[in-house]
Amino acid sequence: MRPIHRVFVTGATGFVGRVVVQALRAEGYVVRCLVRPGSERDLRGFEAIERIPGDVLAPQALEEAMAGCDAVVHLVGIIREHPASGATFYRVHVQGTVNVAAAAAAVGARRLLHMSALGAREGARSDYHRTKWAAEEAVRSSPVPWTVFRPSVIYGPGDGFVSALARLVRRFPAIPVPDGGRQRFQPVAVEQVAQGFARALALPATVKQAFEVGGPTAVTLAELLDLVADALGRRRVVKLHAPVALVRPVARLLPWFPVTPDQLLMLQEDSVCDPAPFFAALRLTPVPLAEGLRRMLG
Repeated sequence: MRPIHRVFVTGATGFVGRVVVQALRAEGYVVRCLVRPGSERDLRGFEAIERIPGDVLAPQALEEAMAGCDAVVHLVGIIREHPASGATFYRVHVQGTVNVAAAAAAVGARRLLHMSALGAREGARSDYHRTKWAAEEAVRSSPVPWTVFRPSVIYGPGDGFVSALARLVRRFPAIPVPDGGRQRFQPVAVEQVAQGFARALALPATVKQAFEVGGPTAVTLAELLDLVADALGRRRVVKLHAPVALVRPVARLLPWFPVTPDQLLMLQEDSVCDPAPFFAALRLTPVPLAEGLRRMLG
């Protein structure tokens, strides 16, 4: 097989996308980014990349944007719906992925790497997980050799979860946690996820594989709060039990509430896995959670 040279990236302006672009560049790939109008500023400082305006929901322009690319890295996703602007889980996750996979096949791409989520499955309780599974199905039906990544919580500067916990720890001595914070997560450093994507392109053993991605340590939400406090050099916070049954009506009524009803459903189940196959196949050494949090927050 001819080596991969030019890589097309969707979702490049996002938290994970920017780090994936850096990892691809570090591996020597030429990177072409699909950029929605108005988000160009999010790629400031990335001088050695190609920028193509477009949207995964505009299939007629995707083939032209992808032309000449050897591989496609599809990272687009949302955690909160905005129906007024058409940004629903179904349209972004499912239809967007169908469009990207079809365009990749049409231009003769030789690899398709897809970002899914741990917990994606048929019949999942949350719309997020169900649509992520439907997107995976679209990728698996593609004739382009594919690889799927299903991460647990991804942390790093600018993320939407651990950074939010850090802000709470800095500001408040006590923090409400759904159902006492018993939910378990396996946070993984964003740099390791990005390196996994970049390395997979050159590893034939990753073709037609779906990797569950997590860090080396599973922790409860309450334990994660303590680790964040330690990384910040703060006292451990007091956790206030917040029954989900009381939080859910507030989340439904207030659109600005930090957690959506769909996210509450996800918070009621664990997000853990065996990440050993991911680290072994991608030849990565796991970063301990406490060390990663110190790098991020210390």
